[in-house]
Amino acid sequence: MDKEEIIGLLEEKHKVLFNWLENQPKDIWEKGPDGKWTTGQHIQHLVDSLQALNNALSYPRFFLKYKFGTCNRDTRSYEVVAKKYQNKLLENSDRARVFNQKLKKPTLKERERLLTRLQIQNKKLQYKTKKISDINLDTLLIPHPLMGKMTIREIIMWTAHHTEHHTETLALTYGEENYC
Repeated sequence: MDKEEIIGLLEEKHKVLFNWLENQPKDIWEKGPDGKWTTGQHIQHLVDSLQALNNALSYPRFFLKYKFGTCNRDTRSYEVVAKKYQNKLLENSDRARVFNQKLKKPTLKERERLLTRLQIQNKKLQYKTKKISDINLDTLLIPHPLMGKMTIREIIMWTAHHTEHHTETLALTYGEENYC
């Protein structure tokens, strides 16, 4: 998948999320099903994830190469990255649950600020994607807490899938009205 396709995918997945959010009652921001995240927590998690990636991409390329190495295989496709992530989630559900337990619950007051931050971080990632050379996208590695080291291209594609994953989770959770 080339850079323009990835940027388009990021934009599309975030647009679907924001469209879903616009059509939901505000009370689900702080209220969720027992033992599940609230809408606010999903958005906080996405913001944190995007910000971490944008921060990593701000480091000089030589530092990323020194710290994490370079890739010695072909870059995986979007479909392969998405499938691998879904499999890793199933295999490591306990580990993922522990990793995500400490996520704070954003209040309704924080909603607009957090949604703005999500938009800004998404646009920053799109801009950074455009500026990184194809060689660096396919050779430099960044670690993912669940998936291990991934090329920059793969982790950016994963980010689009990650947004889709949380949008689908929200739609399933709140579409069934099982949070009351």
